Amino acid sequence: MNLPLSILDLATIVEGTTASDTFRASVEVARYAEERGFLRYWFAEHHNLLTIASSSPAVLIAHIAAHTERIRVGAGGVMLPNHSPLVIAEQYGTLERLHPGRIDLGLGRAPGGDHPVFAALRRSPNAADRFPEDVLELQALFGPAQPGQKVEAVPATGTRVPLYILGSSLFGAQLAAALGLPYAFASHFAPGSLEEAVTLYRREFRPSEQLAAPYVITAMNVYAADSPDEAARLYRSHLRNMALHLITRTGEPPPVVNEEALFASPAGRHAQQMLHYSAIGTPGTIRAEVERFARHSQADEVIIVTNIADTTARLRSFEIVADEALSIPTPSRLRS
Repeated sequence: MNLPLSILDLATIVEGTTASDTFRASVEVARYAEERGFLRYWFAEHHNLLTIASSSPAVLIAHIAAHTERIRVGAGGVMLPNHSPLVIAEQYGTLERLHPGRIDLGLGRAPGGDHPVFAALRRSPNAADRFPEDVLELQALFGPAQPGQKVEAVPATGTRVPLYILGSSLFGAQLAAALGLPYAFASHFAPGSLEEAVTLYRREFRPSEQLAAPYVITAMNVYAADSPDEAARLYRSHLRNMALHLITRTGEPPPVVNEEALFASPAGRHAQQMLHYSAIGTPGTIRAEVERFARHSQADEVIIVTNIADTTARLRSFEIVADEALSIPTPSRLRS
């Protein structure tokens, strides 16, 4: 068995396109990922961002699962403070009944939006304080019905949808370890605590009914192309968009700014720091970059983020990843 590779789709709406275009592209990429042997295809919950169309991961998961046959599809993740555990159990239990054995549910403690979003969702910013209790409640709703249970998440009862704890800090690592759940670290945009969090998770992991041994998924950005100049252009294009978003914070058309000045600005430097774990390369170089990252992050699985506007270029990037990196040795061999 080789190192499992998966895909996190941010469902980005690029300039000149619509959300419908984005969803059609996601189907195309997911079908290709299934054909080449990627393990999972995940969406992450975001709200009030005009350039990201993944506000309803469950709907997108249903759409992708209906257009594929084998690849696992899931949320990476649902921002649980935004929701009642009952509603999430009902949604993902329904998905599991529709697509048995293919649905993943990653759970995050971050809000996936700002204070106005919380207000619009009719939720309190303090909802994140209940995250551990909400995870346990959700886990119970996916389990078998209990004597005297007053509320069941029909049709989720007994589906045992696998849960994953997402994080970018030590909190998520500690919780995942204590509950014996897989841990996915958001190193594609929050690289700072990666090593410390993964080490803590592996050290403190307690086996559970779902998982007998620690399982770590780490995320990296990949910008692969047939020439170094094109790979660098893809990276710089994403970096520019991130820096401008940090400046505007709205998704509105940003001001025209000289690229070099932008990259040297506080927002530009911050965006570069966020994209620290990025493979920028060509056939023949991407394998080494992914393998180095997997070893460094102690990964059992690597999830790839390829935020490239042009669908053809994005598919070519994944094609290079598939050709180069799907044959990387198993994680245990990488760490030996």
